Amino acid sequence: MKIDRIDHFVLTIADLEATRRFYCDGLGMEIVTFGEGRHALAFGQQKINLHIRGRELEPKATTPMPGSGDFCLISMEPLEDWIAHFARLGIPLLLEPSPRTGATGPIRSIYLRDPDGNLVEVSNYQNQ
Repeated sequence: MKIDRIDHFVLTIADLEATRRFYCDGLGMEIVTFGEGRHALAFGQQKINLHIRGRELEPKATTPMPGSGDFCLISMEPLEDWIAHFARLGIPLLLEPSPRTGATGPIRSIYLRDPDGNLVEVSNYQNQ
């Protein structure tokens, strides 16, 4: 028995519109609505389900709260292009490109925060 991949994870957020702007305008994701008015951010073959603080769905994390996420997103576009894109949008970087270790090898990463304070890492694999 083994796990193959991540399908989705959940972020608890305070403001749906601010989240939409950051992830859709900033990271190129698409907001989708499903079920009975639920929202998610779709990208590639994955999605991030969104729970609005105070209106989380069951079952949920023991202590859901905005700003507790920390995750890495892989891009094929060079980090320099992302840096310029974020600068145009007024999204500050926390850390300039730096070497890290990804799930399958060396990556180079930049870090930023979403509107809730979640730490978002955007990375390129060094062998791409």
